[in-house]
Amino acid sequence: MKKYYFISPFILQTLIWIPCFVIFRVFTSIRIKGLGNLKGLKRGLIFAPNHTSELDPILVPASLPFFSRFMPMFYTSREKSFYVKSGWRQIIYGGLFFKAWGSYAVRTGKKDYKYALKNHIQIIRDKGSVCIFPEGKRTMDGNLKKARGGIAFLSYRTNVPIVPIAIGGLYNLSLKSFLLRKHKFTLTFGKPIYSQDLMLNNESIHSDFEEAAEKIMEEIARLLGKRA
Repeated sequence: MKKYYFISPFILQTLIWIPCFVIFRVFTSIRIKGLGNLKGLKRGLIFAPNHTSELDPILVPASLPFFSRFMPMFYTSREKSFYVKSGWRQIIYGGLFFKAWGSYAVRTGKKDYKYALKNHIQIIRDKGSVCIFPEGKRTMDGNLKKARGGIAFLSYRTNVPIVPIAIGGLYNLSLKSFLLRKHKFTLTFGKPIYSQDLMLNNESIHSDFEEAAEKIMEEIARLLGKRA
């Protein structure tokens, strides 16, 4: 991967930052907490939010300061074939726009974290930030789900911290309720979690990474004031 792949996500995410900033503050009551936990952290982080809405990938970078050193944000996604039966969403998801935004598919089929996250490992080594939803998919009932081990492996493999993010208020969001300003959003950045905090080492196996990922979900639950 050449570093020019940073250009498109940086342009798109910078351009959308200002309208998102205005829209979220006009039509919602939004509160962003915990940005102080990012002080002193270097470029190349893993951001780990719970996944409640299709707006999450936009809200996370829009919650960072303009021209933040952690921009652009890169994402994990399913392979393009997964979105074939998703209606109009298949036009955006898994296509050129998705990649231009900074989303790279997790490669499946071999049950091998290193193979699956090859692109994201390289992104972090190039000092890019990766946003990965530990649950692997959006919640359908508003409750936190079991985490998948990939995020813990990514932290271990790259030796960079994970910043847990708790997103509240976006579940069941509709255009009507959004325009009527019925939603209050909260986005809380937690303290960084390091791979050594998750007790990972060279002998860690698949189940160890899954258990470590659950610790991240427990921290997100704590930030939300819930039980994981």
